[in-house]
Amino acid sequence: MSCCKEPCHGGIDFTETPVAELYGSNCFSNAVMRERLPKDIYKEIVAVQNGEKELTLAAAEVVAASMRDWAIEKGASHYTHWFHPLTGLTAEKHDAFISPTGDGRVIMEFSGKELVKGEPDASSFPSGGLRATFEARGYTAWDVTSPAFLKQDPTGTTLCIPTAFISYYGQALDKKVPLLKSIDALSRQAVRVLRALGNESCKRVFTTVGPEQEYFLVDKKFYDERPDLILTGRTVFGALPAKGQEMEDHYFGAIKERVAAFMRELNTELWKVGIPAKTQHNEVAPNQFEVAPIYSNSTAAVDANQMVMETIRTVARRHGMEGILHEKPFAGVNGSGKHNNWSMATDEGINLFEPGENPESNARFLLFAAAVVEAVDRYALLLRASVATSGNEYRLGANEAPPAIVSIFFGGPLTEILDNIAEGKTGGHTPTGEKIKLGVTSLPSLPKDVSDRNRTSPFAFTGNKFEFRMVGSTQSIATPNTYLNAAVAQVLQEFADKLEKAADKTEAVQSIVKESYAQHRRVVFNGNGYTDEWVREAERRGLPNVKSAADALSVLVQSETIALFERHGVLTREESESRYHIYLEKYSKQVNIEAGVTIDMARRYIFPAVTAYAASLAGDAAALAAIGASNVSQAKRTKRIAELANELYEETARLETILAEAQAAGEAFAQAKAYSGKVRPAMDLVRAKADALEKMVAKRAWPFPGYEELLFKL
Repeated sequence: MSCCKEPCHGGIDFTETPVAELYGSNCFSNAVMRERLPKDIYKEIVAVQNGEKELTLAAAEVVAASMRDWAIEKGASHYTHWFHPLTGLTAEKHDAFISPTGDGRVIMEFSGKELVKGEPDASSFPSGGLRATFEARGYTAWDVTSPAFLKQDPTGTTLCIPTAFISYYGQALDKKVPLLKSIDALSRQAVRVLRALGNESCKRVFTTVGPEQEYFLVDKKFYDERPDLILTGRTVFGALPAKGQEMEDHYFGAIKERVAAFMRELNTELWKVGIPAKTQHNEVAPNQFEVAPIYSNSTAAVDANQMVMETIRTVARRHGMEGILHEKPFAGVNGSGKHNNWSMATDEGINLFEPGENPESNARFLLFAAAVVEAVDRYALLLRASVATSGNEYRLGANEAPPAIVSIFFGGPLTEILDNIAEGKTGGHTPTGEKIKLGVTSLPSLPKDVSDRNRTSPFAFTGNKFEFRMVGSTQSIATPNTYLNAAVAQVLQEFADKLEKAADKTEAVQSIVKESYAQHRRVVFNGNGYTDEWVREAERRGLPNVKSAADALSVLVQSETIALFERHGVLTREESESRYHIYLEKYSKQVNIEAGVTIDMARRYIFPAVTAYAASLAGDAAALAAIGASNVSQAKRTKRIAELANELYEETARLETILAEAQAAGEAFAQAKAYSGKVRPAMDLVRAKADALEKMVAKRAWPFPGYEELLFKL
């Protein structure tokens, strides 16, 4: 279905195609299946989605035929099993629906076997040693919990079927399989706890996620003139203009018409595939923005977020812009994150983190809240590892994102309640009906939430969900949610073991909450996480502060982590170890590319431009001297530029030497440490010289668009 008569460039007429009709028009959702499938088949699919039974081939055949007809009606000629390899991106191999008939014609076919199973080449995807390069076979398996959708572009329409990706021997080669297993693990333990609390009807607990996506927009003509943005996603050089973000005038400011047109089309494309994009606004840094969806089940949310990132880039190019998702594309202004709003809900629609009117007497809420506190404290290193990437290393702890210290925020009232329980006191009350009275008759009284918000907290409670704020903007949210689910599942298992043995459940709940929170409340911090005082206080509390990605990733091969994953069937030892090596190698490769681009831009672009400019200044000075004039300031400027150019040359040569040493560092961890501890500081020194030169060289002589163009011109 087209949203308008003309190609979408922001001029969308929602009176012609209302949003309610547009929404989900390119998504093979449960609503579409309910309409197109026989009732018994639809019920079977829902049961499979709920984990109540396995999918039969007979049902798959019916779904495949219906899915094929629906896709062809909408212009699709090909289908693809769309999956999440360990690159962190998505992958797809397109197959046509056609099948030759033998008489020179074709019919459009798509079988249940083709829906359920695909066979892409597994040899070229990262496997961390799970597969040798000569072992090519891999399988994709239909993920029934996430809806199929259509991708449309000028070349045609493709049916995308979300799938898992495994090796010939069943090992997970993707991010989806561990996520699905972690959801099952969490559900098993949460249901046990609910049974112990007297809920006999709940069969399954789901995790829900709503990832807020931050990004920058840059005019495409400026982007195309920056090799660093093209090759690394960030600027390795760039002097700050006279104005940055210090005026705080961009945050929630009026959206420029060009950007509004982009956002309008972005929403349309997302709505068409059933992604509930809800909120959009200007972010803190110039030319930085955010889009946020309504949260949905975790697997669908993971798929949707990958599509959000892809669609940002695609739609931006239609509007003559480039969407930049890197965590720190511009030095000196805020970077981009992806706040992961995570919660748990039963199949009966009960949010397990809903405090209710009287949180202090809500045993279920207190029990599950205490479980999260304990999980965050015990597995802080694992949560830190889940966001350990090269890009995020530039952002965390930079007064724009949470510190590398993992802590949890509850706010004063809820913390008081939990503290009182831990200390055996009575009292502490959070009245949810409290109003904020503004004292102006023309303004209404506002209902007050149970807690404030804390933008400096890595893991903040925000009403009825937890916001994991450390996730990087380019990351797949699958890994952070997998690790979080596994950690909470472990604590809930221990809670369930105690509850099931207890004769008095009420007393057992009180005892568990008291003991757990008293032991782990060191991780609760409601203050400003950006301050040096908090760093010192966290050290006093014994909280880890792991600053480098390489050190953070080490937890993946520790015996406690491997035991956790194996206990809950999330990852095997081999799968955990493979991810450790893949993520270290990816880190090193990313920094290696950045260093190479730094050297290339310094030598091939900046140094020639600067020396030519210095020569022109010297020529001007000679011309002045020939006619008896004098220009002392120009001579000094020429000298300083020449000095900086020499220093730039020397620092670039030094970086090249250090880079070669890092490349020869040997095993993966040592190499990543060398890139983190030696190569990146050397890159910073090269940048300092180049950025100083940019401030001294005439604008016309500098070889690249500067931050003024990149950040302020749209």
